[in-house]
Amino acid sequence: MGDVTDEGAAGGRGAQLKHTGLRPGWTTGACATAAATAAYTALLGGDFPDPVRITLPKGHSPSFALAVEESAPGSATAGVVKDAGDDPDVTHGALVRATVRAGDPGSGIVFRAGPGVGTVTRPGLPLDVGEPAVNPVPRRLVGEHLAAVSAEFGRGPEPDAEVTLSVDRGEEIARSTWNPRLGILGGLSILGTTGVVVPYSCSAWIDSIRRGIDVARAAGRTHVAGCTGATSERTVVAEYGLPEDALLDMGDFAGAVLKYLRRHPVPRLTVCGGFAKLSKLAAGHLDLHSGRSQVDKGFLAELARGAGASETLATAVAGANTGLGALQLCAEAGIPLGDLVACAARETALGVLREAPVGVDVVCVDRAGGVVGRAEARRVR
Repeated sequence: MGDVTDEGAAGGRGAQLKHTGLRPGWTTGACATAAATAAYTALLGGDFPDPVRITLPKGHSPSFALAVEESAPGSATAGVVKDAGDDPDVTHGALVRATVRAGDPGSGIVFRAGPGVGTVTRPGLPLDVGEPAVNPVPRRLVGEHLAAVSAEFGRGPEPDAEVTLSVDRGEEIARSTWNPRLGILGGLSILGTTGVVVPYSCSAWIDSIRRGIDVARAAGRTHVAGCTGATSERTVVAEYGLPEDALLDMGDFAGAVLKYLRRHPVPRLTVCGGFAKLSKLAAGHLDLHSGRSQVDKGFLAELARGAGASETLATAVAGANTGLGALQLCAEAGIPLGDLVACAARETALGVLREAPVGVDVVCVDRAGGVVGRAEARRVR
């Protein structure tokens, strides 16, 4: 993360991102690496380093204060409280623990899921079924740091160790994540590719969208749905009877769904969401968050004009208070604005998918989940 201006100790306090003033945080993978490093150091040398310093993939070297230090015959446990910085991360403040024991000779580093860390139960993820949900980069980071500790204490650069990771209240926190839908049961995933949490980058959500597509493909699903929220998801289930692992909690990240499907296609995609949000997609926006795109009522007026709306009606649509208000005005005049928005949103989606073999249909809903616009599935040309 080249835009982090200083490192800061004890979880990065004081670090900021250039141009934003927002403080970055550290991933669960970085916290687990710090905890495992401290625990293994104590196991081999008897003392816990506090704070414990680690090196992340892009060169940052943050220090972490220890919240837990426990020694027992044959094992040591250290814990770090996750600091997500200024990002609204559900795992902010979670206590990540690592318990390290000596492994059998030649076993290498073996990971175990302790309380609050999930286990993979479905194919399609970058981990085998039955493995603890500790992603590849955190595994590598833990391995590198334990190897350095082993060499420091004269044990050689290839340690044999059993690392059990746990997160206090992890199973409860995981209910607010994608993990249950992805088939990761029993708790959270230990995540992170850079170790740094960039505030409001929503990287975890976007990564979950990608993993959701991977799981659906591995399950042989030929039809998936990207939904903007719970209401649209209920509509999709009622309309198409899709199973849970075919439902993508897209939120505002339509672009993330479309770009990943461009590289990893599924034969059919349904995009379902509120009329106002999908009017943004229709206008060419791929991020549907209210802070990053707005409903363009002038665009809606142009759609209405193209369908035969009078100039008086088009002017009223352009001046409507809300997107749904514009929809109602058109409905009263017999102009199918919902269908027009759905068709335009489908064209935007097909443009992002390019030549990918994905058929797209779009369903617009009102606040109660009623269908107010639809465009039937069509593949790219």
